[in-house]
Amino acid sequence: MKIDFISDVACPWCAVGLNALQEALGRVGDEVKVDLHFQPFELNPGMPAEGQDAVEHLVEKYGSTPEQIRHNGQAITDRGAELGFRFDMEKRSHVYNTFDAHRLLHWAGELGQAQQLALKKALLAAYFTDGRNVSDHAELLRIVDETKLDVETARLILAGDQYAAEVRAQEAFFMERGIRAVPAVVINDRHLISGGQPVEVFERAIRQIAAGG
Repeated sequence: MKIDFISDVACPWCAVGLNALQEALGRVGDEVKVDLHFQPFELNPGMPAEGQDAVEHLVEKYGSTPEQIRHNGQAITDRGAELGFRFDMEKRSHVYNTFDAHRLLHWAGELGQAQQLALKKALLAAYFTDGRNVSDHAELLRIVDETKLDVETARLILAGDQYAAEVRAQEAFFMERGIRAVPAVVINDRHLISGGQPVEVFERAIRQIAAGG
């Protein structure tokens, strides 16, 4: 079974959705062999390198009030805790550009499924748990090192434009197919599951699709 997980490392519901999907896959176990790929999506492709204050950004983009932002942040934090992901919204002070993070994820995907998953989870935790700047090259290299991937190769990628065309092509591919919000999970290039769904929703869909339903 092929699963494309379309997401951004600056998307809190993507962290929730990934943990729910992983738990669902754990429940299914060896019944289904899964080929998991992370595909790029930028919530804020025009975000400058220095980023923007997170509350200011959410107010401007969605018209949210600071009180709504706190309430939504708590709801996301609670959902994450249920799934074993720790959000620290106080540390997430800024929203950053994530294009270079996606370039590194594309590279990790060429190395293998396990390497890409490890880097994806490390980037989500770096941003949402530790409040780190996932657009800063030095920070990205530290995350690569923590993930046991080759830092010198990552340094060369970040220093140039390697994988930029590939990332933009994948972004365009899924946008052309109607993906406008993330997380979006596409199974076997046909079945779409949108949003940070509960574990049971992912599990049921995986079993039904595996059974030919």
